[in-house]
Amino acid sequence: MNHYVVFVYGVCFALIGGAAFAMMWANIMSLDMKPKPVRQKHPEAPKEGEEVMYVDLTREKLEDLYND
Repeated sequence: MNHYVVFVYGVCFALIGGAAFAMMWANIMSLDMKPKPVRQKHPEAPKEGEEVMYVDLTREKLEDLYND
């Protein structure tokens, strides 16, 4: 009886090990190692060094506007 349990354990161990290896292999092969294409900037995006208008909504600025 003991030899059968060891045999079944060995078969189950081999099946689980093989399945784990197959899953790792499939995951590695599914990775796309090609470099990603460089995305083009939006045509209205500011150029390098160009100033951008913005609204400063910090608490201090809002309190100053409210107190004036």
